Amino acid sequence: MNGKKGSVEINIPPAPKVKQPEVSKKSGFQGFSCKAWIWNVWEVCKEDSNRITFSFKVGLAVLLVSLLILLRGPYEIFGTSIIWSILTVAIMFEYTVGATFNRGFNRALGSLLAGILAIAVAQLALRSGRVAEPIIIGISIFFIGAITSFMKLWPSFVPYEYGFRVILFTYCLIIVSGYRMGNPLRTAMDRLYSIAIGGFVAVFVNVLVFPIWAGEQLHKELVNSFNTLADSLEECVKKYLEDDGLDHPEFSKTVMDEFPDEPAYRKCRTTLNSSAKLESLAIAAKWEPPHGRFQHFYPWSEYVKVGAVLRYCAYEVMALHGVLHSEIQAPYNLRITFQSEIQDATNQAAELVRSLGKDICNMKRSLRTSLLKRVQSSTERLQRAIDMHSYLLTALCDPLDNSSKPLPKLSHALSSTLDDLPDQLDDLDSTSLEKSSNQLTQNMQSGILPPAQTESYHEMMRKQSRRLHSWPSREVDAFEEGGFSTDVLPRMRALESTAALSLATFTSLLIEFVVRLDHLVEAVDELSKMAKFKHEGL
Repeated sequence: MNGKKGSVEINIPPAPKVKQPEVSKKSGFQGFSCKAWIWNVWEVCKEDSNRITFSFKVGLAVLLVSLLILLRGPYEIFGTSIIWSILTVAIMFEYTVGATFNRGFNRALGSLLAGILAIAVAQLALRSGRVAEPIIIGISIFFIGAITSFMKLWPSFVPYEYGFRVILFTYCLIIVSGYRMGNPLRTAMDRLYSIAIGGFVAVFVNVLVFPIWAGEQLHKELVNSFNTLADSLEECVKKYLEDDGLDHPEFSKTVMDEFPDEPAYRKCRTTLNSSAKLESLAIAAKWEPPHGRFQHFYPWSEYVKVGAVLRYCAYEVMALHGVLHSEIQAPYNLRITFQSEIQDATNQAAELVRSLGKDICNMKRSLRTSLLKRVQSSTERLQRAIDMHSYLLTALCDPLDNSSKPLPKLSHALSSTLDDLPDQLDDLDSTSLEKSSNQLTQNMQSGILPPAQTESYHEMMRKQSRRLHSWPSREVDAFEEGGFSTDVLPRMRALESTAALSLATFTSLLIEFVVRLDHLVEAVDELSKMAKFKHEGL
C-alpha cells in the first residue's frame, strides 16, 4: 500500500547471506600455496646463496659413499660395514670447512679411543669365561656411559662434547656386536675402516668443491655488523627528529618489537644476538688451513673481541630506540631546536663506524685522526647547545613560590619557551599585557577570579597540554574536576618538564654512544696490528 495516505511502510531487510565456514589454511593440503612456498624458498636462497652450495655438496658426498654399496666390487670388499661411512658423512659434514675439520677431529679421536677400549674390554671378557663375559661387558658399558656423560658437561671439555658422544655410541655398538658375532677385533677394525672412508670423503668434498670458509664468514659477518650499527643509528635519530608525535605504534607492537618501517632496527637486534655465532665461527676458523687473505695463526679471537665492543655500542642504539618509542615524548618543537647539532653528531658517528668497518673489510689501516676530531667537535657542539639552552629543559620544573606572579605571563612564557620566544614577545602588546597581569594579580590576592577568564585560561591550558605533551595521555585531572586551583600550575609545569627531559635523555644516550666509540676504535686498531693490516696507500 505504498504511496497511500495513512499507510505504514514496513521495511523487511534481506536475509543475510550465510557465510560458509572457511577452511583453515593450516589444515591439510587445501590451504597449501605452491607459489608462496616457492617464493619463500627463493627468499631463503637469496639471503645466503651458500645454502644451495652446501646442500648439493652434502648430496654429492653421500652419493659417493653410497656407490661403495651400490657397486658390486666395493661391496664385496667392505661388506655391510660400509654403512658406517654414510653415517659418518651425514654426521660429520658441516656448513663450513673449519667446522667439518673440528667435527672430523672429534669423530676420529672418539672412534679411535672407543675402538681401543672396546678391543681391550672384549679381550678381557673373553679370557674371563662365558659366564663373566656378559657381566664385564655390561659393567663396562655402564661406566663408559657415566664417565663420558659427565666429562662432556665439564666446562673445559665443552668444545669436545661431540667427541665424548662418539666414544659412547661407538664403544657400545662395537662391543655389543662383537660379543654376538664372536670376533670383536674384526668388528672394530671394519668399523674404523668405514669411518675413515666416510671422513675422508666428507673432507675431500667440503674442501675441494666450492669451499665455504668459516674465516670469510666471520670476516663478512663482522663487517656487516658495523654497517648495520651505523644504519640503525641514523634511522633512529632521523625518525626521532621527524616524528611529530601523531603516529605512534600501538603498545602491543612496541612490546613485541614489531616495527615494519624500521628494517635497520631489526638487523641491529640480530647483531646483539650474534655473540654465539661469532664465537662458533672463530672456533671453526682456527681449524682451517691458510686460504685467501688469511694466513697461519690469524688472530680470529680478536674478531670476537671487536664484536663484543660493537655490541657494547649497539646497546646504546637500542636505548635510543627505546626513547623513540617511549610513552613520554618531548614536544616536537623542542626536538627540532637541537636538530642540527643532533644530526651532525649522528652523521659523524655513523661515518666513523662505517670507516672502521671498511678498514676491516679491506684489511687496511687508515688514518682516522681527522674523522675522530670531527666526531668529538660535533659532540662538543651538542653539549654546548644543551648547556646554553638548558633553561628549555629545566626552567619549567622550578617551584612556584610567589602566588602573586601573573598567570598570563606564566602561560605566555610556557608556550614561548617551547615554541619561539622572540616571535611571540614581538607580537605581544606590552601595555595590555601589563594591565591584564595587574588585574589578575589583584583578583588572585582577593580570592576572586572572573568566571569568563577562568574558562578561557582553562581552555588555553587544555589545548597546550594536548598540543605540546604526550604524557599524560589524558587531560590533567585538575581540569576535569571543573574547578580552578593554584596547584594546577605547579603540576602542569612538572608534567611538562618531565616530557622535556625526554630530550635530555636522548641526547645523553647519543653522547654516550660517541664516547663508547673510543673503545671500538681501540679494538679495531688492536685487530689491525695483530692481523698485520696494510697501511692505506701502500
